Amino acid sequence: MASQSHSQVLVEETSSVRILTLNRPKQLNALSLNMITRLLQLFLAYEEDPSVKLIILKGQGRAFCAGGDVPAVVRDIRLGKWRQSADFMSLEYTLNYVIATYSKPQVSILDGIVMGGGAGVCVHGRFRIATENTVFAMPETALGFFPDVGASYFLSRLPGFFGEYVGLTGARLDGAEMLACGLATHFVPSTRLAALEADLCGVGSSDPVTFASTILDTYTQHPNPKHQSAFHRLDVIDRCFSRRTVEEIISALEIEATHKADDWISAAIGALEKASPASLKISLRSVRFQDASQACNDGKDKLTVNCVYKFQIREGRLQGVGECLIRENRMVSHVMKGAISKDLVEGCRAILIDKDRSPKWEPRRLEEMKDSMVEQYFKRVEEEDGWEDLKLPPRKHLPASVIAKL
Repeated sequence: MASQSHSQVLVEETSSVRILTLNRPKQLNALSLNMITRLLQLFLAYEEDPSVKLIILKGQGRAFCAGGDVPAVVRDIRLGKWRQSADFMSLEYTLNYVIATYSKPQVSILDGIVMGGGAGVCVHGRFRIATENTVFAMPETALGFFPDVGASYFLSRLPGFFGEYVGLTGARLDGAEMLACGLATHFVPSTRLAALEADLCGVGSSDPVTFASTILDTYTQHPNPKHQSAFHRLDVIDRCFSRRTVEEIISALEIEATHKADDWISAAIGALEKASPASLKISLRSVRFQDASQACNDGKDKLTVNCVYKFQIREGRLQGVGECLIRENRMVSHVMKGAISKDLVEGCRAILIDKDRSPKWEPRRLEEMKDSMVEQYFKRVEEEDGWEDLKLPPRKHLPASVIAKL
């Protein structure tokens, strides 16, 4: 076990920098339990080591990290071991939280595929370097799942309603789009990454944040998103994805399509129509959870809550990253248990195993996924042998930039 986890996460040490390389290239560096355990151990150890000033995280091969090891999770569910799968996710969320609250700067080099769980180990860090090879996506709704690993925190903070668009449709973004929307902090051509890495290793006794920022600024470029990029359609995205329900979002997109033929709109509608209805509804509710819940807590009426859903998402960022991860952990436990819907198992079968790409979702239609069913995902899991919400580790010596996330 130990040797496997060490081979799946390679470590290179300089006097003050640790370079961690995700090393499952044939699996596109999908995160195994061994990798998550090893990364958590390393991050916690380096935080206590005063000689370590900076962490660099990258991937071997053509991916940074294509997500979590979903087939392994689904195998456990099929064997009736859903609690084991839920424990896997809890450990991953703990790693996400440690990264999000880390007291030392992390530079993630995203030279390739970044999807799902891969986003969780980079987006929460201080610096995210995109390249011309970067492909980012949160494709969970097509698998019968929902954007997790803190996605309800970072997607809800993208410009306008771009996060809802990315999370619901699973749209792929390139490096320029990641930079434009804020998912990446810098863009560096892949041919310059080796030189960048070498310069970052010269941090020495300098303030690591200032040093890394200065180095990255000398390497970074500012490419504009391509003409066909969805980022040039923020006005349409805001009009459509600000709607209160998934049904209303699809209807708004269809109306836009009647006014102007646009392949992007057709692709967005097609992605929503193919995705799991259950996944779409809980995903939208998750991204907007904090605003509606706060309105309810303030004693506002149902009409006002609907208005909060529509217009105040950007102003109502009231949940910190820890709260988002705890809520997502409740949701993922319900998904693993499968009492409300078994779409994750079916989506994995159709997309990853049999590859017939014809999942039989249950419920099949959006209108069959009732509000009462959606709400179940946000309640505590009831188990005879006990079940507890995610317990995140205490954090100390946090800088002001990190405290702001809590």
